[in-house]
Amino acid sequence: MLLRGGRLSLVIVFALAVASCQSEDKSPQPRYVTDTRGVTATQTSKNAAGRYAIEFRSRYALSYGHTYVVFGQVNKAGAIVNPQVAGLAPASPDAAPYVLGHFIPVPATTGPTDGDLEEEYRSASWRVILTEAEYNKTVAYIHQLQAKSKFWQATVSNCNAWVGEIARSMGYETPSIWLRPQQFVTELREMNTG
Repeated sequence: MLLRGGRLSLVIVFALAVASCQSEDKSPQPRYVTDTRGVTATQTSKNAAGRYAIEFRSRYALSYGHTYVVFGQVNKAGAIVNPQVAGLAPASPDAAPYVLGHFIPVPATTGPTDGDLEEEYRSASWRVILTEAEYNKTVAYIHQLQAKSKFWQATVSNCNAWVGEIARSMGYETPSIWLRPQQFVTELREMNTG
């Protein structure tokens, strides 16, 4: 009986992983900026020069994509100066740990991965402008999360769940972790900006 229950659990976990991958990504979504008052602006963040930002981003990949954050100080042109990248992904670029990670936890990395800063791969983003104090608090939380995150597993400890923890630490609501990364970032923005 116990063996049958274990198999059923494995089937359910596998079904959740497969179901989360069934939709298709859209073309790249417009970039959105939110100022410190929480108002979405369609203009660039030039008026935020000297301030700080965190961008919740997703990018295309051979699989279903990747969700991560980019953060740093904003210059007069609206660009993040010396951007830092954080996200949760399998530690190896090989496909085997990635595939295995759909069934069991595999060693993870929490830094940049290939393609994170390449614009042609960005599928969605939401930039939040922060004061220096808000930025320092958020970066400290990211570093704490990086220190404790040792494993990646597609159904419970994936890149969406990891970025969602950062968003919740900032007071934001988060969508389901089983969405494709582009959908996750888009819904994260929509849930928190009206």
